[in-house]
Amino acid sequence: MAFVLVQHLDPKRESMLAEILSRTTSMPVIEVRHPTPVEPNQVYVAPRGTDIRIHNRVLQLSPSPATREHHLPIDCFFGSLADDLGNKAIGVILSGTGSDGSLGLKAIKAEGGITFAQDEKSAKFDGMLRSAIAGGCVDFVLPPDKIAAELARLGSHPYVAPPQPAPPEEVIPVPDDALGQILRRIHAITGVDLSLYKPNTIKRRILRRMLLSKVESLDDYVKRLHSDPPEVQALYEDMLINVTQFFRDPETFQVLKTQIFPKIAGEGSSGVRVWVPGCSTGEEVYSLAISLLEYLEEREREVHIQLFGTEISEQALERARTGLYSEAIAADVTRERLKRFFLKVERGYQISKRIRDCCIFARQNLTRDPPFSKLDLISCRNVLIYLGPELQKKVLPIFHYALKPTGFLLLGSSETIGAYGEMFSLVDKKHKIFARRMAPTRLPLGFAYGGAALDPKIEPHAKGVVTLAPADLQREADRLVLGRFGPPGVIINEDLEVLQFRGQTGMYLEPPPGPASYNILKMAREGLLTDLRSAIHRAVSADVAVRHEGIRVKYNGDQREFDLEVLPLKRPPNGGRFFLVLFRPREAVAAKRTAAKPVRHGKESSSEENRTLREELAATKERLQGIIEEQEAANEELRSANEEIQSSNEELQSTNEELETAKEELQSSNEELNTVNEELENRNVQLAQVNDDLRNLLSSVNIPIVMVSSDLRIRRFTPQAEKVFSIIASDVGRPIGNIRPNINLANLEQLLTEVIETLRTHEAEVQDVNGRWHLLRIRPYRTEDNRIEGAVLALLDIDEMKRTSEEVRLARDFNRSIIETTRSSLLVLDVERRAKLANPAFYQMFQLTPDEVIGRSVHDIAGGYWTFTALRSLLEQLTPGNGRVDDYAVEHDFPRVGHKSLVVNARFLRGDGSDREQLLLLAIDEATDQKHAEAPSSNP
Repeated sequence: MAFVLVQHLDPKRESMLAEILSRTTSMPVIEVRHPTPVEPNQVYVAPRGTDIRIHNRVLQLSPSPATREHHLPIDCFFGSLADDLGNKAIGVILSGTGSDGSLGLKAIKAEGGITFAQDEKSAKFDGMLRSAIAGGCVDFVLPPDKIAAELARLGSHPYVAPPQPAPPEEVIPVPDDALGQILRRIHAITGVDLSLYKPNTIKRRILRRMLLSKVESLDDYVKRLHSDPPEVQALYEDMLINVTQFFRDPETFQVLKTQIFPKIAGEGSSGVRVWVPGCSTGEEVYSLAISLLEYLEEREREVHIQLFGTEISEQALERARTGLYSEAIAADVTRERLKRFFLKVERGYQISKRIRDCCIFARQNLTRDPPFSKLDLISCRNVLIYLGPELQKKVLPIFHYALKPTGFLLLGSSETIGAYGEMFSLVDKKHKIFARRMAPTRLPLGFAYGGAALDPKIEPHAKGVVTLAPADLQREADRLVLGRFGPPGVIINEDLEVLQFRGQTGMYLEPPPGPASYNILKMAREGLLTDLRSAIHRAVSADVAVRHEGIRVKYNGDQREFDLEVLPLKRPPNGGRFFLVLFRPREAVAAKRTAAKPVRHGKESSSEENRTLREELAATKERLQGIIEEQEAANEELRSANEEIQSSNEELQSTNEELETAKEELQSSNEELNTVNEELENRNVQLAQVNDDLRNLLSSVNIPIVMVSSDLRIRRFTPQAEKVFSIIASDVGRPIGNIRPNINLANLEQLLTEVIETLRTHEAEVQDVNGRWHLLRIRPYRTEDNRIEGAVLALLDIDEMKRTSEEVRLARDFNRSIIETTRSSLLVLDVERRAKLANPAFYQMFQLTPDEVIGRSVHDIAGGYWTFTALRSLLEQLTPGNGRVDDYAVEHDFPRVGHKSLVVNARFLRGDGSDREQLLLLAIDEATDQKHAEAPSSNP
């Protein structure tokens, strides 16, 4: 295995995670800095300020968003891990706050991967753990040491690490007979036949449950399914891939708003009906409802909308009906939508009642149960890809039948209509939106699909044609009879909310104005409310059937007479009470009675009595109407009070949201502080080591050094500085101006200030009180980020060098004095025969000035008159190896002084054997006759 650790990091601080982990594991720990292929038995750490993903087994980095609000780096990585590795992905959520990781684990589990969460008792922070566990996407909840043991077991299992090149579903072969036994067992327990689902998906899920149940043999697993019904239910739920999210593929919802909603909810539309088969936990249904309401509100239109979400998983439906979701949805839902359409509750968000009232969720087997009808839109995304070809051939005609002639079908990005192009026309290729075509619907008679090997009720025909069992024929016949001859009605729950409409109920019920509501009392037409409320109240309280006859309602300007009947339904196992309300219209009224009573004695008395009764009845009705009006007024007052309470509740909710946000920020800050604290502890250890190194270094340097801060206070000094600057350990922190150093320097503070302000190094030679010389060097104190925070003083002992230099200077001055006072003419040349020095006697003898001599070649002195053979010959004789010529006679006519007979003595001035420049000294005197006679002659 390769391990990737993703942590919530402060983007402004360097992470020490890689360094900390490297001390506790023998595996290499790598902080990812560039695209890095993953290798087994290595640990990879995400750096700060980045999001990490994996693609084609290569870790890739991208900058994290500028705002940290709803930043979910763990979900980001887990999502890419699920896409890239499929069932080989393993996700582990450890201690942390918030809800990051929940959606990522759901994606891993949807691809067949394995998911873990640390148990809450062993975790320091349990926010992420609770969110993941509540989302129903965690396979194992264990302490860290047991998670490690499970990872070791999974790492060698063929489901996670299959031998290549065998695909996962063939690692442990699943024979058809064993597969048939498993599917028949699921059918017997759940009533759902999965025989025509894609076999590879089913096999992979069976192998996954074997892995989680720690069962190695397929035969042992079949035996366990027969003895363990909860395991059958767990396998069934595992096969139902309930993966969805709010506003999945946002571009698709934008296309719906711009292209589809104007056609189904435009001018003249009386209502919109939407069906989402395979709705999972309801996110898709609620997303469509929110988009529809936003579209209608933008255009200030009121259109009745109904959204039906169906699913065969009861667990998923329960979550969809409650509308409770974790805080992780904030990554998919904008802040504005969260505020308008959600209520903040503990550890999550709940869909507002306004949206939930528009959505109806019901259990439905898409291929067996009757579909909805007269629909404007069907959104079936990522359902068909799990169905086999036979089921797909049944489902698409069902969709065609259920849609209005102007309806639309929305499929997932990996789905297509296949061979049913005559039923649907393409509207948007990229987002897979199709329009219904006017074509005959090839809808089968019943909705029970084949599979004789699994369902004993369905028997193959002798010619191979599948026929319906008698029970299915009776069910279909009952449906046709009820549709034609049965009275209209509705099914309601104990909250008086309409769950299902049966037949044409428009004569008795109509949608009330204002916000959409399915309360049957609000939908009752004029004249029905009193009897309807009375009948329902009696049926609810006594749990008996109640019948009211001769009720009249006003419909299209006419009075319609009917009988009302309320029937309690059998209570389902999961609790709750439901009632069937039937409206039976009467074929004849009292006015059409043909039989009349014979005239008897006392006819006038009877007529008077009848008239009196009618008057009393009219008065009673009038009083009743007054009571109803008073009650309606009271209801209006209650409604106003309720609205005020709701307003106050919204304010409290807003305050609660702010408190929750502050709590989340505090938790996040606390987590960051803990991380920073751990980093600081490591930094303290490093700092102590560096401090020891610095102390030993300064102690070993035999130089007086003093460091001062920007305000010229002493920060640190070497032991050698104590004597020179007269400071002790307790002087640290004192201004250096309060110290009287043992050096003669009056303006030390001014020099330090200038260095700090100008950033220039200052050097000066100073003497201490004992007369020893030192070189004072003051440099700016620079931090690692190049900030100036003081200055550094250093004293270098240059007393010996200073005294040697002084002796050399005195010797040089002494020699110069001798040269200048001698009567002989002296000329000093360098190795290139350029004049470096001449004494006053030389300038006087030849009537020259220093400008005409110094720096010039000996042959260029006085305009070149010194270029003559005798001098050239003399200079050629002189080399460092032959560096002496005595009494060399020269005669030459010199400008300004005329003919001269000279005697020249030449010497090389040698140094101490080093590479210092060697000089040539020429001593020139006028020749006497005796000297001239003895010396060799030289002609110009």
